[in-house]
Order: sequence, then C-alpha cells, then structure tokens
Amino acid sequence: MGADSGRGGTDDRAEGGTEGNTEGITNRGTDGGADSGSDDGGAHIRRPTRAVVAALMLTMALPALDATIVSTAVPQIVGDLGGFSVFSWLFSGYLLAVTVSLPVYGKLSDTFGRRPVLIAGSLLFLAGSLLCALAWNMAALIAFRIVQGLGGGALQGTVQTLAADLYPLRERPRIQAKLSTVWALSAVAGPAIGGALVAYADWRWIFLINLPVGAFALLLLVRGLHEPSRPAGPRPRIDWAGALTVFACGGVLLTALVQGGVAWDWFSAPSLGLFATGLALAALLVVVERRAAEPVIPGWVWRRRTIAAANLALGALGVLMVAPTVFVPTYAQAVLSLSPIAAGFVLSGMTLSWPVSAAFAQHVYARVGFRNSALLGMSGSLLVLLAWQSLPYPGAAWQPALLMLLLGATLGIFQLPLIVGVQSTVPWSERGTATASILFCRQIGQTLGAAVLGAIANHVLSDRLRDSGGPGDLESVNRALEEPDEVTAALRHAVDAAVDSVFLGAAAAAGAALLALLLLAPRRFPVLASETGHPGARVQGKPEPSRSAEAAEAAEG
Repeated sequence: MGADSGRGGTDDRAEGGTEGNTEGITNRGTDGGADSGSDDGGAHIRRPTRAVVAALMLTMALPALDATIVSTAVPQIVGDLGGFSVFSWLFSGYLLAVTVSLPVYGKLSDTFGRRPVLIAGSLLFLAGSLLCALAWNMAALIAFRIVQGLGGGALQGTVQTLAADLYPLRERPRIQAKLSTVWALSAVAGPAIGGALVAYADWRWIFLINLPVGAFALLLLVRGLHEPSRPAGPRPRIDWAGALTVFACGGVLLTALVQGGVAWDWFSAPSLGLFATGLALAALLVVVERRAAEPVIPGWVWRRRTIAAANLALGALGVLMVAPTVFVPTYAQAVLSLSPIAAGFVLSGMTLSWPVSAAFAQHVYARVGFRNSALLGMSGSLLVLLAWQSLPYPGAAWQPALLMLLLGATLGIFQLPLIVGVQSTVPWSERGTATASILFCRQIGQTLGAAVLGAIANHVLSDRLRDSGGPGDLESVNRALEEPDEVTAALRHAVDAAVDSVFLGAAAAAGAALLALLLLAPRRFPVLASETGHPGARVQGKPEPSRSAEAAEAAEG
C-alpha cells in the first residue's frame, strides 16, 4: 500500500460519515494532521478572500454567458458577414474546442498549478473574444470562436478544481452553489444582454463585453490568488503526443456527431469516414497514453470505480440535459403557442431550482452518502421525465414549468455530490485531472444527446407529417415558429409527439446513470481522511503526499 497506507483515503470505509453525519468524513485520519472537514477548516487552511471568490465567479461567468448571449445575435451576424449555411459552427466549433481541451488543461493544472493555467486560459479566451469582434467574414469568426473555446476549456475545468482546493469538504457545496448560480443567472440574463446589445449597439459588442469583465477578473486573480512554491524535483514531462491525439480524436468524433444527420446523412460516406477515423485515433490514443510517462488521460481515471461511475453517470446527465434545454422552448412555442420570451420562462424554473437544490445537497449527502444522494436525485429526475408523458394536450404553461422546476431540483441533488465526492477521493496532484474527466464526459454526453435525441425527434416528426405536407425536420419547425400563423394543428400534434419521444429517451439516459452508479460506484466513496490537499491556494505548510494510483485502486476494489 506504500507510505499512504495509514490514511483513510486508502480504506473503502473512508467516507464513513457520509452514511451518518459529516463528522465521520473528517475524523478517520490517523496522521494527526489538520482536518479539512472540521469546523475550523484545519489549522493550516487560509480562507479565500472575497476578491478571489468574486474572481472565480466572474471567470466562470465568461463561458456561462457565452453559451446564451451569442445565439441572440445570429441573424445580425449572418446579415453582416453572410455564411448562413455554416453559421451553426459558431456554436459547434466552440463546443468542440472546449470539450477536447478539458482533459489537457486538467493535466496541466496538476503539473504546473491552477493559477498559471487559469491565467493563460483567461488570456486566451479574451484574445479570442477580441478577434471575434474584429472578424471580417464567417470563416474568420468561426476560427476565432475555436480560439475562444480553447480558453473556455481552461476556465471551466480549472475554476471547478480551484473550488475544491480553496474550500474544505464540509464547505465545498457553498462555492459550488455559487458557481451554479452563475450559470443560472447567465441563462436568464444572457439573451436579454445579447438582445440589448444587438438592438442598441452592434453584434460585435457581444464579444467586446467580455474584455472589461475578464480583465477585472484577471486582475483579481493575479493579485489575490497565490499558490505556495512547489517543492524542487525533476522537470515535469509534458505529454505532447497525447495532447495532440486527444485533440485529433475528440475533434473528429465530435464533428461526426455534430454534423451527422445535419450536413449529411448518418450512413453517408463523410459520416462513416469520420467515425472510422475517430475510432482509429481512439485506438492510437490508448497506445500513446500507455507509453507516456505523464499521460494526459491516465488509466486510473477509468480503473477507479468511483471516478469511472461518476464519468458515466455525468455523461448520461449530458444526454439527458438536451431534452429540456433544446426541446422545451420549441414545445412551448409550437404546442402552447407562447412567445419566445414566455417559452424561456417555462425553462427558467430548472435553471433557478438547480443551484438552490445544489446548496441543499450537502445536507443530503452528509446523511446518506455521496452515492445514495446521487441515486436519490437521479431517481427523482427519472420520475419527472416520465411524468412528461402525462401532460395534457395542449395543456397550460404552468404544467411543464412545474416539471422543469422539479427537474432542476432533483438534478442539483444528483450532480453536486458526484463532483464533490470525486474531488474528495483524490489528492491535489490528481484533482485537476479527475475534475476535467467528469466535465469532459458531461460535454461528450451533451454532444451525443444532441445527435441521438435530435435524430429521434426528426424521425417522429417525419412520420407524423409525412401525409400532411408540412415541415418534417427540426430546422423546418424552427422556421415555421418565426411565423406563428404557419404553425398548423398537424404540426402542433407532431411536435408534441416528438418531444414526448425525446423525453422518453432522456428517461432512458437517467436509467443508464442509475445503473452506472448501482453497478460501479462503491457504496461509500473512499474520501481522503485529511483533505487539506497539496499546495492549493489555501494551504500553508508542508504539502500532503500524493496517494499512489495503486493504493487508490486497491481501496475501491
């Protein structure tokens, strides 16, 4: 077991108190050191200043706002730059860059520290924003969006990792709830801000607005976030071959998923060629990473049951999330005849209840454990998704709004325990990689969900409208929604049936998440007994020795 054998983190009973009370999580250590879960946060823990917390929230707000603010300016962008046939790559290119860069930044933050990675990612995101504002045609704008996405990957993963570094286990839900609130507020404010900028200024300001916000956050980070000096040792070895293979493999497979069924048929030569190339690159990635001294995606990410179960469960969450975020606004407009703004309010219940339940989640997992809390949350989500089938036609707006409110509440109880639980099972030197892996799987799930659930919706729409002569795909439906008088009764019934089918698919994803947790996740997560971490920005004094991968795997076996 090595030098770590006396620590609670190497014992499958280490979570302890999550089955009864939070004290048990924190008091199993035998090393006599300060305990990060204790009430005082540990003798060597330095509390993060308000400026640092504000910097993290502002930094997270950059990619959070970007997810909603750009969509409001698409008509103006296309009208100015042209390129209607490829404008979807404004979103797909950004998504691809964020997804494939997450595991790379996770490894870099474990190797060189969180601060340099976060600063470099912020600078890259801001540079991409400035370039987007200066774009002269659609091709240039798409290329600069990819640059922006490469910075966004660093922001999302590193901020989540710092949340675990800066707060002890007992207080970690507090910062996670704040970060969830940033996403919730961005979902509501993004379209309003984007619409105002387009109406009263110019579409280029949706990118320029990032510059003062990001510069202020960067100033706070540089001045307030400091990491203790790292102990002298051999020069870190960067797995450049692995990083390039991750980019190539992820880019090819995600392009196949994003464009399949849209730019070309699923079984066409381009689609099959991309999938074959992606699988070949995936095999090459396995070979490269096995030979690498410091792999970007180390094998322990999948060998440890806790992390593997969380990866699969959060990947299923990504699939599930496509149903409400993509299809509920269409349902509200086409079936309930609501305006776009009112349709957004139907969905907003989920974005508002999610951070509230995430803040409450600590009281749940302190009593029943990380795994059982996630099981409870996803079981509730499964019931909500199945309840969608009982909505009357056409029904009232409050009915789907209530379901979205309940869905957000259950997903907050599901997601936060898994993120906090995984971060609590690894030392500082592995936390960035572990956090990036679960975010990476969630992003992959969203891409896969968009492809699979979109295909289901298109199939149902085509079947229902084949004999009516109406539009037979989602793009045609969206165009019809721009002219409400063109939304016929046949189209309303078809959209209702298509969204019902999509929510059944989302319920299947929820069932897959439950199976992953039941079959793979240990009943008690092997939480480190002394969770003060390595020299994260809050720790003063001697760094905690890293637990070996072999010890962690033995603990979960």
